[in-house]
Amino acid sequence: MLTIWGRKTSSNVQALMWFIGELGLPHIRHDVGHKYGGTDTDAFFALNPNRTVPVLQDREDPPLWETGAILRYLANRYASGTEFWPVDPLARANVDRWAEWSKINITLGFTTPIFWRVVRTPVEQRDPQAIKAAVIAFEKMLLIAEVRLGKHPLLSGDQLSLADIQFGHVLYRYYDIQIDRSDLPNLKAYYDRLITRSAFREHVMVSYEELRA
Repeated sequence: MLTIWGRKTSSNVQALMWFIGELGLPHIRHDVGHKYGGTDTDAFFALNPNRTVPVLQDREDPPLWETGAILRYLANRYASGTEFWPVDPLARANVDRWAEWSKINITLGFTTPIFWRVVRTPVEQRDPQAIKAAVIAFEKMLLIAEVRLGKHPLLSGDQLSLADIQFGHVLYRYYDIQIDRSDLPNLKAYYDRLITRSAFREHVMVSYEELRA
């Protein structure tokens, strides 16, 4: 049994829970962080000295933190040899490079520069020019995915993989928030494919109203 600490409105928690949902792993999740609190306790500090979510514990093993590391752990333990995490070193590196690219360029390029400024900042304090510049910079990265998705149905190839988990969970909010978006037809078609997946709808397409300023 997996135990997860982290609120369902956390983007990083959503990526983790989507993957757990795809793998069909039994789990229990505790709402921690933001309005739920809990990260400032001694008990949580013992789980993660950074006091951030998500944290995962698999049975009686030591707790794990950092989303990318947790995802790779689950892939190695429960999905090795599948389309999510191939055994072949080169095929696995292909998945991993797109996963790393997504974490560094997509998640970090969207969450604070765009989502925080649009959703988690009071209207009177928002900077439209800063938001516009952040969207332009972010969409330069999305153009890389747009080209890639013109050649393959999914980010690392023809099958859903860990790369899509790291990349795709950002797209729900990207398409849902009120910003001016570029026309990226391959990306939109890819997103439309993701939303047909029940695990994506359950764990990623989650209301973020509680996060609004």
